[in-house]
Amino acid sequence: MKIAIIGANEYQNKLILKCKEKNIETHVFAWEDGAIGKENADFFYPVSIIEKDIILEKCKEIGIDGVLSVGSDLAMLTVNYISDKMNLVGNTMLCTVLSTNKYRMREAFLKNRVKSPKYCKVSGDKQYEDILLQLSLPVIVKPTDRSGSRGVTKVEKEDDLKFAIELALNESFNKEIIVEEYIGGIEYSMEFFTDKGKHSFLAITEKFTTGSPHFIERAHLQPGTIGKEVLISAIDTAIKGLNALEIQDGASHVEIKVQDKVPYIIEIGARMGGDFIGSDLVKLSTGIDFTELVMDKALGNYTEIKRRWNKYSFVFFIFNLDDMITIKENYSVLEPFIVEKELKESDGFANVTDSSNRHGYIIFQFESYEEFKNIEKILLGVEENER
Repeated sequence: MKIAIIGANEYQNKLILKCKEKNIETHVFAWEDGAIGKENADFFYPVSIIEKDIILEKCKEIGIDGVLSVGSDLAMLTVNYISDKMNLVGNTMLCTVLSTNKYRMREAFLKNRVKSPKYCKVSGDKQYEDILLQLSLPVIVKPTDRSGSRGVTKVEKEDDLKFAIELALNESFNKEIIVEEYIGGIEYSMEFFTDKGKHSFLAITEKFTTGSPHFIERAHLQPGTIGKEVLISAIDTAIKGLNALEIQDGASHVEIKVQDKVPYIIEIGARMGGDFIGSDLVKLSTGIDFTELVMDKALGNYTEIKRRWNKYSFVFFIFNLDDMITIKENYSVLEPFIVEKELKESDGFANVTDSSNRHGYIIFQFESYEEFKNIEKILLGVEENER
């Protein structure tokens, strides 16, 4: 069988390796710059992932059996375009628009009474006073069409609103942004797998971020610490959100915040979560091979979901030299739990502005929550763990 993979970053590389493990021929499309998966691909095409018509013609020529990407909203525009044109497994183009444009997503949530933040859309000529007539500070400003914390700012003072809007507009592809009411509380993400409209909850992940103003992901713990009743409510709310976006097949990544035990959907991606959440943490904590599930689904097959164990998994991202020193000084304690790591010591530790330019990561697996807490104290410290 032949599969087209859109993108070749470190998350797509995990997918490429899974396909090779299953003897599936991989045809990978991406720019060569940063194409980590190039060396593992059976065939590599140096084409931008947004060149959907060029990729479509090549896929027709190849005669692919499926098309897939993980962890990228931008890639999903091309994935579902190709699946639609070639009658392959995928979500509809309407679903693609709803799940990749944050304003259209909010509109769908409002129409279907899904609990999510109040909002307004802003273009370059929008008057700032108009925003504050609709929403009260603090607010979150973000591009409608980006992920990975790019262009995201929490604004607490009116004087900072103009800069936040300009930052978000600069990051946006279509020069549109959305301003949302700020929802406090703990931030989580939830992974779902959907087969013909039936949604299966796989795991919940707790986020650790840099906090205000940009909320760049610092680490992720799976399963997250959340009460049973709140989790049941969160799953119910998430499924309403998945239905509102008309997600019918494949992976979904649902971001929520829980404020006063009430879950609010922040956004949903009709794809596997990035930051190694879908590709690694789900399997390490549950034994469910999420990558294999989405691969099989894209090829028209269905793999039974089997939860094999209940463990804890954790990914920690390196932000600065202090992180690296902490890791080296405590490596003998960390090492027994390390599953995978990449430490970029030669890049000079430039300032981290979003999730794309962090300086490496370590992925852990623990048998118990207590084991995790010991490592958390070393890597995050009590003062950073504002959960």
